[in-house]
Amino acid sequence: MTDATPPCVLKIGGSLQDHAERICSMLLEHDFPVLIVPGGGVYADEVRRSNVTGSVAHWMAVAAMEQYGWYLSSFGIPTTPALCIPSHPVILLPYCPLIALDPLPHRWEVTSDTIAAWCAHTLHIPLVILKSVDGIHSGGVLCQRIESPLPTGDVDPCFIPYVLEHGIPTRVVSGRDTERVFAVLTGHPTTGTTIGF
Repeated sequence: MTDATPPCVLKIGGSLQDHAERICSMLLEHDFPVLIVPGGGVYADEVRRSNVTGSVAHWMAVAAMEQYGWYLSSFGIPTTPALCIPSHPVILLPYCPLIALDPLPHRWEVTSDTIAAWCAHTLHIPLVILKSVDGIHSGGVLCQRIESPLPTGDVDPCFIPYVLEHGIPTRVVSGRDTERVFAVLTGHPTTGTTIGF
């Protein structure tokens, strides 16, 4: 890590489970100050298959994020239940802070994407979203910059409006390319999507 590397919230999507070790190793090697928000991945898929809805589904899905968080921790990154500005890589276990404050609607349109945005907004630090795609696509086209809501299946429906409404500096990049992850965390240009700034 360099002195110029600012802290951020880093959401690691559940679809990146097969690349998780590589991502975590790079974060530890460079000691990036990132608060990692885990996606739900296969654990959240189990919740979807259970056909529950509303608050039950919401809290089960948040618990699924914790399961993926513990999986990520198996690669050497510590966990925390505290929503705090990071000085080193640390994985947020989100159930306790979310159930204490309950800041978001309980519906499937709010996933770990918007939860990560809420974390960044609460801490007043930038947000980086790692996905299995190059960024956010709309109409089959990769959007380099988004300044207003648009239709996409790459993030949950509440994510872009939430980020724009709260003015959260946000980048969405592929977590399958660690060079891109390194570039975005060090403030260098790379393939991906910038939202709102």
